[in-house]
Amino acid sequence: MSDGSDLGSVGVGRAAGPAAAIAPGPSEFDLGYYGWRVVLAACLGVMAGFGSLFVYTFSVFVKPLAAEFGWSREAISSGFAIAAVTLGFSSPLLGRWIDRFGPRRIILSCMTIYVCAIASLSWLRFGLWQFYVTCVVLGIVGNGAAHLAYSRSISTWFHRRLGTALALVMVGAGLGAMILPVVAQSIISRSGWRAAYASLGGLALLLGLPLSWRYIRERGVMGNKSAAVTHAGMTWQQGVRSFAFWIITAILFVSSISMNGAITHLSALLTDRGLTTGDAALCASILGGSSLLGRIVVGWLMDRFFGPRVALVINLITGLGIFLLARATSFSAGCVATALIGVGAGGEAAITPYLLTRYFGLRAFSTLYGLTWTFYAAAGAIGPVILGRAFDASGSYASLLTLLAAALGLAAATNLLLPRYSDSFPAATQ
Repeated sequence: MSDGSDLGSVGVGRAAGPAAAIAPGPSEFDLGYYGWRVVLAACLGVMAGFGSLFVYTFSVFVKPLAAEFGWSREAISSGFAIAAVTLGFSSPLLGRWIDRFGPRRIILSCMTIYVCAIASLSWLRFGLWQFYVTCVVLGIVGNGAAHLAYSRSISTWFHRRLGTALALVMVGAGLGAMILPVVAQSIISRSGWRAAYASLGGLALLLGLPLSWRYIRERGVMGNKSAAVTHAGMTWQQGVRSFAFWIITAILFVSSISMNGAITHLSALLTDRGLTTGDAALCASILGGSSLLGRIVVGWLMDRFFGPRVALVINLITGLGIFLLARATSFSAGCVATALIGVGAGGEAAITPYLLTRYFGLRAFSTLYGLTWTFYAAAGAIGPVILGRAFDASGSYASLLTLLAAALGLAAATNLLLPRYSDSFPAATQ
């Protein structure tokens, strides 16, 4: 099995120095290309990471935690918000470290801490502050155990199939969203929420660390070294002065408020309307399945069509799903709404890193991606809290969800303002 020295014949960015010389071998169109092993390791790492395991199972723990400790839904949602805000503040620094030291070292360190923090939630005993402290730790390391860290490595291995590769990495998040809520709910029903958190921690350990240790590295890095490779592209200072960067970030901000709010309260919303906990978990699973489909389809489309046009369609689909969820009163309606939201959630995860590589190159990719995560996470913190507050005040999520769907539709239209890709970096069909 290759140790990474067989680098293939095609790649993104022109790495500097003799270590980056392109050796003959399989191309990115061949299954034997080493980059596909990196994709597989990243896929399973993302499945076990913050953006999948923690986010998509959070809703099934809301009612058990409320019953155990007497906490309000807003108080519990605030834990998610704390993790999201902390993740947002930490992401630019993590991105800077990834650009400087390479993804491998950051991923292994953050994944180890993340696994311990997830498992430690099974030991909650000392009140809300302990829950919040754990959420802070999860937020600090979260994007080191998510696709922000993995995307840097993937983007160095692929050029013409970058959209497909990023989408396949995000298949892990879709699988996690489809499988993990059902697994968590089943363990809660049989053994309680403490056993569920302990089991999720063990699962994250098994999926996240071994393959990441074996395969994750940048193209041009030999063996198991952790050094970063220098690539072409803008500096992060040039990137943040770009009009395109702020359009991408603004769309992501609105999308995050809407999607994270809906996903976090999904189980509680549906059970309030008469669905069983099992049916609500199945709806969450359907959301994960459709996000899986969305990732694959969006990746394929982005390799063939101009990315902002693909993003426009995906954002509109998400808005429609949130609008339908605001009115869902049956299992079938919940399935349709969550399926549409899932398509959007899956597609958005592949769109942002793809557009960043096309507009800004790889020189400061992780730093710029980390900055977008600051806004994404801030919005992700706002969404669950305002929906929790809306429910506590009115007993319903419907009005606010409708407003969020409309806002996302307006944000989607700003994709039309994005310019053509720079000639300095690889571009898909325009």
